[in-house]
Amino acid sequence: MTVTDLAAFTTLRVGGPAHELREPATREQLVATALEVWQGGDDWLLLGGGSNVVIADDGFDGTVIRVATRGIDIIVDGDGRHARVRAAAGESWDALVAATVAGGLSGIEALSGIPGTVGAAPVQNIGAYGQEFGDRLVGIDFLDYASGEVVRLDARDLGLGYRTSSLKRGRAGIVLAIELDLDAGGWSAPIAYAQLASALGVELGEHVAAADARRAVLTLRASKGMVLDAADPDSVSAGSFFTNPVVSESFARALPADAPRWPVETDEADRVVAPGAEVPALASADYHVKLSAAWLIERSGISRGFSLPGSRAAISSKHTLAIVNRGGASATEIVQLAGFVQTRVLSEFGVILHPEPVLVGLSL
Repeated sequence: MTVTDLAAFTTLRVGGPAHELREPATREQLVATALEVWQGGDDWLLLGGGSNVVIADDGFDGTVIRVATRGIDIIVDGDGRHARVRAAAGESWDALVAATVAGGLSGIEALSGIPGTVGAAPVQNIGAYGQEFGDRLVGIDFLDYASGEVVRLDARDLGLGYRTSSLKRGRAGIVLAIELDLDAGGWSAPIAYAQLASALGVELGEHVAAADARRAVLTLRASKGMVLDAADPDSVSAGSFFTNPVVSESFARALPADAPRWPVETDEADRVVAPGAEVPALASADYHVKLSAAWLIERSGISRGFSLPGSRAAISSKHTLAIVNRGGASATEIVQLAGFVQTRVLSEFGVILHPEPVLVGLSL
């Protein structure tokens, strides 16, 4: 099938034509389609909800595989305290969250409203409001490009980190399904994000009804233009365009005192020391902290609603971390604005912001 415009399949509404578009609707069709395309040697691009991608105006000279598989299975353990949830890669992520909350389950309710499909969640290791996808992931079914085989990968095999995984870093293939371990009982996980706790009127660490947590998260996201809504022009975006940078503590110490920062857990393994033995020195006296990309952008002089002269791309009027298409913007205009933001932040603070969406045929 020849398509004229991939913009119709992305939340940012940019992107030129593809040579061919395939939309397999079952797991079997998805596997067969992928193997056929791979064996043919054509360039290929995997597309889900199109919420985390910026496609060039020239489009994609290859085959786009748009995953359209469906299916959610929830199995509550015999003790009634936990549930295993399996979902097909083409399911809407927010539909999955809604289904689990409606079923009295918790563990991903703070990830409500994140656009895109289930299959993208492990690639990006999505997270928000104190929860992270990887914390609840058991494993995935994966069609491996190198072998052409369907394999089971446990969560520990995916190299999950802050908005990254081995799948994002280069392990080629297709996520077919995911499996999560959630809590049953209807209560949320402990509220772990100050803004969410404030919205709920509770203290950090408290529990609320999972449905209440979901409603509060959706309200917060909507206030920032981060929930897809045809009536909200600020939602025509790829969500957060930049990841929050992680820097050394010594570097962060040189920033203004009001710069938001959060400690990042060290990757250094625990070590066992025999009684009476000398305690080895730490590998580094420094540790890492995560900064707020939105704060850096605002403090570099870029305000909400900012745009370059004559451009139809703009910073969201609700949140400086999002770049929006104000109507008819090109992918080039989106990337030009992103590059300007990068330059301003680098010039002001010496920090390089990295894009969160996947750039297809584009670079920053």
